[in-house]
Amino acid sequence: MNKQATYPDTIWGVREITGTSEELLSRLEKKELYFPVIEQIKLEKRKKEWLTVRLLLKDLLGEEKEVGYDASGKPFLKDDSFHISISHTSGYVAVILNPTHPVGIDIEQITSQVMRIRNRFLSKSENDYISEKEELIHLLLHWSAKETMFKALGEENVIFNEQLHICPFEPETRVLSTFSSFESRTCRKTEFLIHYVVNSEYVLTFTEL
Repeated sequence: MNKQATYPDTIWGVREITGTSEELLSRLEKKELYFPVIEQIKLEKRKKEWLTVRLLLKDLLGEEKEVGYDASGKPFLKDDSFHISISHTSGYVAVILNPTHPVGIDIEQITSQVMRIRNRFLSKSENDYISEKEELIHLLLHWSAKETMFKALGEENVIFNEQLHICPFEPETRVLSTFSSFESRTCRKTEFLIHYVVNSEYVLTFTEL
């Protein structure tokens, strides 16, 4: 488990998905909370993702917390102790927590699939400054950042290529870096500082409001 902190009250982490669902469940104490959900999940892959998130949450907070989901599917802690955001990709899950501020996190496996949908999330100006040398990573960071912004913003019907805006930046790898962004979906015109990590397996972005 990769456990990190940025602002003093923010905790985030990434955990690799390993073992079977039975093995993952055996590492959790409050099994009565999980059996009803696990029995409803048909796919082993999805069971493992779900259980690994609970293990990562336990790692980050030192105790097991019950997670609920609102009508839109957004997660929350049932004891209201932290704002939470969750993401998963092939082989990994990511969680971020903050006691007072809304948060967002997104993790994306490094694959070329994002190349085919770039016009769905990039504006023309963003598309024009995508790095030629680091095109794939730059695209993935834009996509991931807009997913992160969407989660933190908490608004429905957001048009990614028109209402979420990434300020120009040059992608860095293997260090925790930042870039700026903002939204035009609401009258607040919220500005975001996007933190990001790039390694050989995935890109990760997160933010706190």
